[in-house]
Formats: sequence, structure tokens, C-alpha cells
Amino acid sequence: MLRSKPHAPDPYVIRSLFFVARLAAAWFGLFVMLALLAQAMPVLQHQDTGPLFLIATVVTIIVVITAFSHLRRVRLISGRIDANAIGNRQRRQIDVPLDDEETFHLLDAAIRELPRTQNVESARDSLQVRAKVESAEAGSHSAPGTANLYNWWMSTTRNRILATVTPDGEISRITLICEPESGAWSDWFRVDHGANLENAEAIVRAVNRRIAERRRNERADAARTSTEKELAVAKLSLLHAQVEPHFLYNTLASAQYLTRNDPPLADEMLGHLIEFLRRSLPRTEDALSTLGDELDRSRAYLEILKLRMGPRLELQLDVADELRAIALPPMMLQTLVENAIKHGLEPKPGGGTVWILARRNEDSIAITVADDGLGFNVLNSGTGIGLRNVRERLQLVYGAQAQLSIVANFPNGVAATIVVPAQPVTETQSV
Repeated sequence: MLRSKPHAPDPYVIRSLFFVARLAAAWFGLFVMLALLAQAMPVLQHQDTGPLFLIATVVTIIVVITAFSHLRRVRLISGRIDANAIGNRQRRQIDVPLDDEETFHLLDAAIRELPRTQNVESARDSLQVRAKVESAEAGSHSAPGTANLYNWWMSTTRNRILATVTPDGEISRITLICEPESGAWSDWFRVDHGANLENAEAIVRAVNRRIAERRRNERADAARTSTEKELAVAKLSLLHAQVEPHFLYNTLASAQYLTRNDPPLADEMLGHLIEFLRRSLPRTEDALSTLGDELDRSRAYLEILKLRMGPRLELQLDVADELRAIALPPMMLQTLVENAIKHGLEPKPGGGTVWILARRNEDSIAITVADDGLGFNVLNSGTGIGLRNVRERLQLVYGAQAQLSIVANFPNGVAATIVVPAQPVTETQSV
């Protein structure tokens, strides 16, 4: 004959009964002490203890009801009943993958957003946040009365929060304590109806939500940067592929003319054209060039124009050999040189001079293309498409470490200067 095994006691029921019994025993012990004290006093020795026994019985019933109410609310909040969940005092540790300063701001904002938060004190130097939180029961009764007396007697009316951020290498650790304002001894007689458990869980959720939001924003920024990079690469590839038709046509036409009239000069022009075209071949889409390569390309371009323009164009170079290995986005120097010719010297009847200079300043290098042409005017304000493209690419590659400035050259012309980090091409980021 089969016999059913007896069911094991429910741990939830055992913990609940123990908690209720402990709370009731504390109050009952208090009344026993009061009764013994009353019996020890001569004035009260012959008094009837019946009313005191009745009060003790009523209080014990209220305590039991309140304890079960507390347990029910705790289970609703956390879904469990254990020693940590039912306690009036809650402690949490949260590891945050941010530095201590960012973690402190995140924690401070999370605490300030809690409902009924009061007296928030932020100590930035010690990385601590303190706050007071009024309980929902206390906040629901503004006028004095029986309900408020009961809340003061059996429930915590105001709680406090102490949160500390501790740096730990690449992460920060938050230590969070949520507890009643009263001393720990009061936990034997009073409950918080899960208020501190709710506060602790709310702060943990808020911190996790803000971290997740930050990660989403970082992924969105990375995707946007990747899209901008792809667009910049596409523009650069188009720039490589489009050797200006008029420049190429005029150069070939000039070379054809010189072939019949001055063959050595025609050979020199074609040599510069070959060098220019070779330097203009597209690189791999994510490769940076060097200042030396970009300088050779621009010099080949200007030498061709010197042969075509004659004495109307002069070229002055001042770039130290040790700076030629510095990384530079391709076609950037060429864009500045073409602007100097197109907007400054070609429209000027007497022509002029183009200067290309490079100077190192600690961890950066300044590259200047200047001319003594027509300078700023209605058609040349320093805000053209080519210069806008240079600014966008500097921002994309170097961020705040690079800049482009356009100023008037003295006494005539324009000077364009780009400042980039002085790093060899193998150590810097790609375009």
C-alpha cells in the first residue's frame, strides 16, 4: 500500500511566523516589565492589573496585524520573504563601470528623483550623498489624529539614505544604506512596511537604467560617427577620383604646346604632372597620409602652375625634414593650396606668392598655407565647401585636438592654418 510523504513546511510560513512571534514577544515582554515595575511600586501594589492585561492583549493583536501587513507588502515588492527582505534596514552594493565622478553624479540624480525625498546633502569631495525620505503612510496624513499616532507607534515615519562611492580601478562601487531614522533597537518593536526595501530597489533600478541609457547613447554616437566616417571616406574617394578637369586639360594643352616649342620644359611639366597624379592615387579607405607626401603632391601641383603662370607665381616652402613623417589626412593640404590659387592669386593681375610653413609646438604641429592675393571679399569669405570639408574631417579624425583657422595675411592675402597632433602616421587614428 502506497503512503504519501508528509509535505515539508513552507519556508515562507516559517519565516513569517517567526517574524510575527518575535515582534509580538518584544511588545509582550515590554508589558511584562511594566507590570513587574508596577508591582514593585508601593503605590500601585494593590491596584488591579486587569486593565494593563487588556491593553497588552489589544496591543499584541495590533502588533500581529501590523506584522502580517508588513510581510505582505514586502512580498509584493520583492516577491520573496527572507531575513534581508523583511528587515527595516537595507544595504546594497552596486558596481558601476564608470569613474567615481560620473558615478557620483549618476547616484545623486537617482536619489533626488525618489518620491518624498527631503534634505538631500551631496558631499562631492568625500563622494557621499545623504537624504531623508518621508514614508508614504506619514505623508498621507497631514493633520494629527489616531492614524498619525498609530504610524508613530508601530511604523517608521521617516527614513534616511546614506550612499557612498568608492573608486576601484576602472569601476566604481556604490554602497547604499536605507534605514529608519530611529536607532536599531526600535526594529524589535516597529516595522517600515517595506519602505526602505522599496527605496533601495528604486535607487538600484534608477542607477541601472541610467547606465543602460548611457550605453545606448554611446552606441548611437558610435553608429553616427561610423556613418560620418563613411561619408567622409566617400567624399575623399570622390576627391581622389576627380582631378580637376580644367587643371588636367590646361596642363596637357600646355605640355603639347611646349613639346613643339620647348621640349625640355614640356618634359619637366609632364614629370610634375606624373608626380601629382601618382600622389593623388586613392589610398586604402582608412589610411592617413603624411605631411611629406601631401607636401610633395602640393609642390608638384604648384610647379605645374609656375610653368603655366610664369613669373606671376612664386613658391616658398619652410618645412623641416623631421616633420615630414607627421600624420595628416590626405588632400587636406592640397585643398588649402588650391584655395590660395583659385581665390587669391589667379584673379590677381600681378600674381603673387604661396607660402607653405610647418611649425611644431610641443605635442601639436601647425601647418600654414598663406598667399598675398586678393584676400577676403564677397566671393572668398573663408566659408567655402572645401574649407567646410576640411573642418569636418579634422573633427572626425582628431575631435577637439585639431582646428582650422582662416585669417587675413598682412599686408595682403589670406593665411589658413591647420593644427593637428604631432604623431607619426602609425600611431594615430585612421580617417
